[in-house]
Amino acid sequence: MRRTLAGILAFMAMFAALPAAAGPDSERASDPLGELIAGALTGSIPGSIEYKMKATLYHAGAKGIRALDSLGCKVVAMRTLAVDTKVIPRRTVVFIKETVGLPMPNGETHDGYWYASDIGGAIKGNKIDMFSGQGASSMKPLAGLNLTHLSVTKVGEFKGCPPE
Repeated sequence: MRRTLAGILAFMAMFAALPAAAGPDSERASDPLGELIAGALTGSIPGSIEYKMKATLYHAGAKGIRALDSLGCKVVAMRTLAVDTKVIPRRTVVFIKETVGLPMPNGETHDGYWYASDIGGAIKGNKIDMFSGQGASSMKPLAGLNLTHLSVTKVGEFKGCPPE
């Protein structure tokens, strides 16, 4: 679905750029196609806001952690994100570029997309809490991250529960 959306956006950007590039005297203040290509490579959407955030990790089995998020959905390892809803609303899809390539519990490679479906009492301002999975050992793939400085970009919204 992301590739389809990227293709549609690329077509729209090319179509919008044609009149501006038609004449030899035309000037363009920006390069929408270039921005779109850069966004596809970095995982961001042109015009989207990138936040620098601190992160903490949480896992199933820790004191006070339940099997459901604040939406009533099952928490999903390496996908569920607890947020301050004043900064990132629930049901927001975010891209965290530092997590691209991390190993997922199912053996696949992480694509950087997380789902803001949870909240936490200690999550205030530019801070997120990333759900790692079952048990403290599930935090190992995230151990190499600099949790004091993550790049978080809002890239969309989701309905219902996050995908598993």
